[in-house]
Amino acid sequence: MRQLTDSLLAAQKNASAVPYVQVRIRSRIGNVARLAWERLYSGGESDYFHAATMPGEGSLVRARIDPSAGRLYLQRVADPGPVSDFAAWSSFATVSAIAGIALAGSAAAVLLFYVDTDNVTIKLAESGDYGESFAAPVTVATASGAVGWLAAGLKSDGTAILLYSVGATVYRVKRSGGAWGSPAAWSNSLASVAGLACCYSIDFNVVVAGTAASGAGGVWTAIYGDGFNQPIDTWSGLAELSRADASSGVEFRAPSLDRADTYRMLFVEKFSGSQSYSRPFWTHVSTLGDFLTHTWREPVPFDFSSTYGVAMAHSSTAAWLSAPSGVWRAPFDTSVLDLSDDVLEVREEAAPFDGRVRIVLRNDNGRYRDLTSGSLSLIRRGSQVDVSPGYITSDGPAVSVGPRYWIDGWEYAGGAGKATFTLHAVGGWSLLERWRARREYAWAAGAATVFQLLSFLFARAGLELGCHSSSSTITSFRPSFAIHPGEDGRTAVRRLLETVPDVVAITGESGLAMNPLPDQEAGYAYDADHPIFSGRYGTGALDFNRVQVFGQGRMLDAFDWESIDDVYDRLRQVHDLNLTTAAQLQERVDALMRKAAMASLGSEITVPVNCGQELYDVVTVTDAAAGLSEACRRVLGISLHYSRAGASPVYQMRLRLGAV
Repeated sequence: MRQLTDSLLAAQKNASAVPYVQVRIRSRIGNVARLAWERLYSGGESDYFHAATMPGEGSLVRARIDPSAGRLYLQRVADPGPVSDFAAWSSFATVSAIAGIALAGSAAAVLLFYVDTDNVTIKLAESGDYGESFAAPVTVATASGAVGWLAAGLKSDGTAILLYSVGATVYRVKRSGGAWGSPAAWSNSLASVAGLACCYSIDFNVVVAGTAASGAGGVWTAIYGDGFNQPIDTWSGLAELSRADASSGVEFRAPSLDRADTYRMLFVEKFSGSQSYSRPFWTHVSTLGDFLTHTWREPVPFDFSSTYGVAMAHSSTAAWLSAPSGVWRAPFDTSVLDLSDDVLEVREEAAPFDGRVRIVLRNDNGRYRDLTSGSLSLIRRGSQVDVSPGYITSDGPAVSVGPRYWIDGWEYAGGAGKATFTLHAVGGWSLLERWRARREYAWAAGAATVFQLLSFLFARAGLELGCHSSSSTITSFRPSFAIHPGEDGRTAVRRLLETVPDVVAITGESGLAMNPLPDQEAGYAYDADHPIFSGRYGTGALDFNRVQVFGQGRMLDAFDWESIDDVYDRLRQVHDLNLTTAAQLQERVDALMRKAAMASLGSEITVPVNCGQELYDVVTVTDAAAGLSEACRRVLGISLHYSRAGASPVYQMRLRLGAV
């Protein structure tokens, strides 16, 4: 249950309390800022190696190679915006026509790396004035063969690394204390490298595109340690983000990485078959994630055709994308549209694996007629809706930060002198349901825990997953598991949760795994202090009262004899070769019987709104007419109804209750 202030707790138990529901719209999805890209420049420059960075004062520094002349061109726009000249380039040097370039900036420093015409000598031109001027180039490394791709990361203290590829090997050269060290090969292995990206944030975070030994194309992340998530000067292993089978005709190229409000990445997916394309895709980590957790949402196509992709950078106010022939800007929109004063009705439903809300707004003066300008432009499909129930308290309006939803659509209605604008929004379970596996995902036994598999699924839908009083099984059981092409995320999550005692509730943009133990203490009481308007208390037979679980060479039976005596046996059989020990079979049996017992009490109460109530909370119910005194029940469904339309205002909550 969400914690409430003393004044809000007192108000919701006061029969004369005045309801208050806060409804706000933000340009966010999964609580991550949704970037609305505006293209500021369209030019005719060749699609080839390029880079971009934004040093501390907000200028945009861009670099590109003209493949026809083997020339490196440089551009600095001091105050980039819609009227800036992004077509003016300055010739900087004659360079290798087959190797990449890299830019890195921090505070006033800008590092520009390129490869000389011999294809092996890597040079650095450095600026200390935000890219206005550069010192004479110096040699940083001499490669053992022709250089392919470059990437660089820069710390605020001047420590930097340069990454470069020679064939399928990635090398790093590090500057520490102002001096560059010797090149060293990484500790990972790929069959080919088709792009590198790097940015510094607590460690040097790296993205690599190319092919694996199997011939499959892929995008991987890795960390070169600065002593935070990875030991200093060591490489982590490769973590796969995207993969395409060798026979698919798909390859991945030219990644770009930036740490703005969160880690954001772009890379190119290139298809060489019929109706070929070469298109950037973007992704980001979840709101609470970091580079180590690898919680990347499913990559999304970007409306631009390119083989060499787009470079990403950011200022304090906006994110920027750059290609030789294009510049895009997306402001970090932190504005909030508060609709609370216009709310006529809210109907909110929360249940296991489901959640949605319907919000009716007054539109008597046509205020929601035009959603294209001003603050109303935040009302878009996919925008985030924060619904927070509350009351007018002794301290003024107070709310409990409630669930988050995402706009699915809207409708206008009118007649009889009334006009309304209704928003329909869905919760995190719908985001999971609308994620579909693009290919087969498979994990061998021992590769990942159930929690890690669930985290992968939640991240692909743009959501976070956390633990609260979870079982040890969810973080230790490592089953063989597959997600089939076309399978939706919600179905895959349900299959995984069948293997553990835990349930998952979505609170805000995050899923929360918890183990609903039968001895869990109640967190709230419905009694004379918080009265029950009406109640219905049912007892039903178990869906199954006998369980047989089959593992590898093992089987375990469990019985609910009282139920069997009443309705005879109702058998549930489970076959799972992941179960290899007697203890694992016992855990599975116990989990199945527990979940069946929870659903066996079909009770329901209607009460004044409890602003902190959440799914799977344990409450006590005292209802003398039904013979109940502090009876423990678990919340398995919540329906909130608020209405200030008509002569009889409504503010109540219907709770569906099961056994603890």
